[in-house]
Amino acid sequence: MKIPVSEPDLCGNEKKYVMDCLEAGWVSSAGSYVSKFEKKFAEYINSKYATTCSNGTTALHLTLLALDIKNKDEVVLPTLTFVSSANSILYNNAMPVFVDSEIDTWNMDVKKIEDKITDKTKAIMVVHLYGHPVDMDPVLELCKKYDLYLIEDTAEALGSEYKKRKTGSIGDISSFSFYGNKTITTGEGGMITTDDKELIEKINIIKNQGKSPADRYWHDTVGYNYRLTNLQSALGLAQLENIDKFVNKKREIAKYYRDNLEIKGIAHAVEKDYAFNSYWMYSIVLKNNINIKQDEMMKHLERQGVETRGFFHPMHTLPIYSSYYKEKFPIAEKLAKSGINLPSSTKITDDQLDYVCDKIKYIIKKEEWKK
Repeated sequence: MKIPVSEPDLCGNEKKYVMDCLEAGWVSSAGSYVSKFEKKFAEYINSKYATTCSNGTTALHLTLLALDIKNKDEVVLPTLTFVSSANSILYNNAMPVFVDSEIDTWNMDVKKIEDKITDKTKAIMVVHLYGHPVDMDPVLELCKKYDLYLIEDTAEALGSEYKKRKTGSIGDISSFSFYGNKTITTGEGGMITTDDKELIEKINIIKNQGKSPADRYWHDTVGYNYRLTNLQSALGLAQLENIDKFVNKKREIAKYYRDNLEIKGIAHAVEKDYAFNSYWMYSIVLKNNINIKQDEMMKHLERQGVETRGFFHPMHTLPIYSSYYKEKFPIAEKLAKSGINLPSSTKITDDQLDYVCDKIKYIIKKEEWKK
């Protein structure tokens, strides 16, 4: 028995739309599905503009390029997130400035952002970790006070809401990922949303080799090949048609875990009163009052056929950043050593959920007997 932590749910028009591309011959970055996917995605997010790109990391890179983040500029972001958030800043020769986490939402602690702002700060990048929205109002106030850009890294929070506004529609510009483990997938792929026409036009040039809209072989800026194909967009459009179904299933999974893992020693993912959590991954944190560590629990579950993942390593602990970043972030470090992502695929069955919960409870009880 193998229960994956995530897997794509291709339950709609994916095959139909992809076959349409194959039969028409439009398989590269030109074709009707690219614009259809962008249009429907913008409508879903309630954003004026959306543009596809090759993956979530290139979405972040394009976002920073469009905002003219460059050498010696600083971008404030959480230390507890996937490495691409910080790497995209380094691509632009700018400096990531890390912030510790909140103990309950696991997002960046918004109360600690202001202390990180300097005269070199150009943007704040929020990351809605594992689906729970960051508390955005205080961040918006800081951006207004210090004249900063607000970037939403929404790779893990498609379908989430902050005070009834979709994540990805609140900042100046937002990025999404459609990797195979995301709520909707194109295999690899990304999207950028904004209400700023100038920004989206700039991105459309940069992602397309810097080609001039007036002359396809005139390049007046350095560009990249960051386009998404028509085939991938066809897949994404079909996936997007089922987004509400997927988010509802994710929330059902979250409720199931909460209801069936109400045991001492486990802290659950929260949902603040300002939030609608899409629960991209359902995650738990092991407390200090149980006799088992994160790696031990994950190994036990693996032997029982249950795949899990640990939380991200805080970026300030990675070799590429720790060499010059000496500050400690105790909450993020604690969460990284005790957090576990549980199987969260929309294809998981009730029997499989029962199995996962039973194994976790058995392992904890077994470890208690050893005391």
